[in-house]
Amino acid sequence: MLAYTYIRKGEFRFMDKPKPALQDMRDAIVRVTLGSICTSDLHIKHGSVSRAVPGITVGHEMVGVVEEVGSEVVSVRPGDRVTVNVETFCGECFYCRHGYVNNCTDPDGGWALGCRIDGGQAEYVRVPHADQGLNRIPDTVSDEQALFVGDVLATGFWAARISDITPDDTVLIIGAGPTGICTLLCVMLKQPKRIIVCEQSEERCRFVQEHYPNVLLTKPENCLSFVRRHSDHGGADRVLEVAGTDESFRLAWECARPNATVTIVALYDHPQLLPLPDMYGKNLTFKTGGVDGCDCAEILRLIAQGKIDTTPLITHRFPLNRIGEAYRLFESKEDGVMKIAVEEVKKSAPGTYQVAG
Repeated sequence: MLAYTYIRKGEFRFMDKPKPALQDMRDAIVRVTLGSICTSDLHIKHGSVSRAVPGITVGHEMVGVVEEVGSEVVSVRPGDRVTVNVETFCGECFYCRHGYVNNCTDPDGGWALGCRIDGGQAEYVRVPHADQGLNRIPDTVSDEQALFVGDVLATGFWAARISDITPDDTVLIIGAGPTGICTLLCVMLKQPKRIIVCEQSEERCRFVQEHYPNVLLTKPENCLSFVRRHSDHGGADRVLEVAGTDESFRLAWECARPNATVTIVALYDHPQLLPLPDMYGKNLTFKTGGVDGCDCAEILRLIAQGKIDTTPLITHRFPLNRIGEAYRLFESKEDGVMKIAVEEVKKSAPGTYQVAG
C-alpha cells in the first residue's frame, strides 16, 4: 500500500508497504477515507520530536472505515465509519482511569500513531486498543465534519476544559491557525463574557472576522494594551497560547491578570524561558501538556447537534498520492490555507499508483 514515511530529519517520502495486519486481539484495521496534515507532522519533519521513529508512516488525523477487528474488540465492527484518536490508551492504567490518557503507561500509550508506530497518511492503519481509540461516526455526520475530532478538535476541547472558563471571564486565545480556531470553537461553548483572539496573519484575521464576527481581534504588537482595555481586571482571566513562538509564550503571561490561568496548547520547536523574576507577584497558574483526547464521543455528539462545525477550516483538498504538494502548501501557509483534506488514493490500475510530489 502507499504510505508517506518519515525517512530522516527533513525528509518524508512515499514507500510501498504491506497492508497492516492485526498484532493483538484489541487491534483494528481501518481503511483511511480522509486524512489531514497537522503541525505536529511538521515538527517531526523538522526533527523537533525526539521520540519519532524513522521509517514510520506519518499522520495521526484521519477518519475511515473499519476493515477488521481483533477478537476482544467490542465497540466497533467491520463497516463502521470511525474517527481515529491521536492518542493510544489502554483505558485501564492509573492515568487512563483519571482521564490523563496522554500519559497511558501501555507501551503504545500516548501519541504513538504517526510518531512511534505507523500512522494514517496511508491507505490503511492499524489502531491498537481500538475500543478506546476509535469512535463511531453518527450517520448524520459526514467524514469532513468528523475529520478533526481525533486530534486538533480534541486538543481545543481539552484546552477549553482544563482552563476552567466561567461566564464572567475574558478569554484570550493567541493564534488563529487550525488549532487556534478549534480552541476558539470550544471556548465559545463555555459562553464567557468576551473572547479576544490575537493573530498576526491578515488572512487568518479575515477568516475569524468572516466566521466568528462577535470575537474581538487584535495583533501581537497591540495585544497587551488591547487586552487591558477590554478586560475587567487589568488582563485576561484565561489565556490559551496556541501560536507556539517565543513571542507568543511571553505574551501569554504578560496579558494575564494576576491569579489568572495560562494554558499552553502549543508545541514548541525549542525550550521556552520562564522568567520567574519578571512574573513575581502575578501568582499565575500554568497548565501545559499534550492533549488528553478522551472526549471524542462527546465532541461527535456536539457536531451532530450542530454546536461545532469545523468544515470551514478545510480550504484545500489533495489525493493521497499528491500529499507532498499538500505538505509544501501547508508549511508555506500560502493561498489562505488552513487545513487540507487528504483523500483516498485513486489507483490507475489494480496494484498501481500515480504518485506525484
